[in-house]
Amino acid sequence: MFNNLFSNFYETTAVIIFGIGFTTLLLHRNLIKKIIGFNFMDTAIYLFLAAKGYIQGRVAPILIFENGSYDTSFERYINPIPAGLVLTGIVVSVSVTAFMLALTIRLYKKYHTLDIDKIVRIASKEEE
Repeated sequence: MFNNLFSNFYETTAVIIFGIGFTTLLLHRNLIKKIIGFNFMDTAIYLFLAAKGYIQGRVAPILIFENGSYDTSFERYINPIPAGLVLTGIVVSVSVTAFMLALTIRLYKKYHTLDIDKIVRIASKEEE
């Protein structure tokens, strides 16, 4: 059982990081801590995708001119799709994080707290 955990070290690490981020997201009331937990979850997903896309002994899919031709054999290269997904995900994650932080700043300016329970309580009183 433990041999599988150690042979899949990166995947195991990604699951642990995701769990840390998920529990942070669920258990903390502070909005900044929730954003940090969300970013931990993002990072874990990117690590998992990168680990799944890598194949031992293969190289990046960049064609190199050797001996008068290009080596286009499929068995030599890793799959570039997980790397593309990770790069796209990082761009989206940075944008979402910036948006969440901007909303958090606006909420703090209005309610003078970062505690989500207090914000909901104050907002429900204002609504009445």
